[in-house]
Amino acid sequence: MTLEDLGWNADFAAEFKPLAAKGWVPARLIRDNKITYGALLEGGEELEVIMGGKVYHDAACDAELPAVGDWVALDIGKDDGETVIRHRLTRQTCFSRKLPGKSSEEQVMAANVSVVVIVTDAGSDFNPRRMERYFMLTERSRAKAVVLVNKSDLFPDEVNEEARAEISELNKDADVYITSAARNEGLEVLKTYLKKGVSITLVGSSGVGKSTLVNQLLGEEWQWTSEVNELTGKGRHTTTARELMVLDDGGILIDNPGIREVQMWTDETTMRESFADVEEVASECKFHDCKHGTDKGCAIRASVEDGSLDVGRYESFLKLEEEIEELKKRQKKRQILVERRAKRDHRVKARNLADRIDYDKEQNPERF
Repeated sequence: MTLEDLGWNADFAAEFKPLAAKGWVPARLIRDNKITYGALLEGGEELEVIMGGKVYHDAACDAELPAVGDWVALDIGKDDGETVIRHRLTRQTCFSRKLPGKSSEEQVMAANVSVVVIVTDAGSDFNPRRMERYFMLTERSRAKAVVLVNKSDLFPDEVNEEARAEISELNKDADVYITSAARNEGLEVLKTYLKKGVSITLVGSSGVGKSTLVNQLLGEEWQWTSEVNELTGKGRHTTTARELMVLDDGGILIDNPGIREVQMWTDETTMRESFADVEEVASECKFHDCKHGTDKGCAIRASVEDGSLDVGRYESFLKLEEEIEELKKRQKKRQILVERRAKRDHRVKARNLADRIDYDKEQNPERF
């Protein structure tokens, strides 16, 4: 197994060159064990490694700490010593979301992936508004969006096709396919993205068939799956941890636990690009500061009333705009707290230094 098989490229090699002079070796993180990491080296050797103190302290937030998919520089332990992550290489792509709840923190789901495969179905999991969120996160990550409308064997052909068409309408650049992992139908299209050195990640709700897809790709029962629950339409198995797997036929796969909340971690520019159709209608409003409610000459209201703009999509736009604004406020508040803490620590250090100098003057006046 070469570094290129693991996703290594010329940009990573150039960044790593000065690190190699220190005797460190490149590796890709395949597993996060909370306290330790699993790292894969050239040749296929897997090591359990720990994070160096400098890497931890240099990170401004948890999202800057090493994550599954990251390339790192390892200081290989000698004589049964621990192998330490000394540096994390710059991410070329990063698929992430906001941590669930009221946090203002980013959660990295997969680093350095070229393709994000969103798995859904045409039944209870189908939700265009949630799909819009996935598309925005994928666009921000700079990865390619691919959607699998899975479990097609459970629904009529026309229902599957309607779901595929609606998803395609949301994102013209996304590749959308109808598949049935249980019947091994349509998976050949997924394999076309899995080429040597290309990393993809699977995301979606629990029970949409991600684990079955992984099993099909690996050609073995890598992850346990069971019958579908007749009441919920969900599979009983759920992936519990992120893991990077190198496939025998080429390509790298990062599986993710099921996602209950697609919390936004994006910016206003990305959001407006994703809702270009809504922005175009809004540009026709009579007043530039139109609130799109009862304002006179509101093009948005007129489009909703005549049916040319889907009311659900516009409501989704407003909700996402509110979420991003709230996230920006929380981030600003957190930044203020961090700056205050840093100033306080600086004052404490300065005071301690002054006290130490006064003490040394008293004890050794001849030195001053």
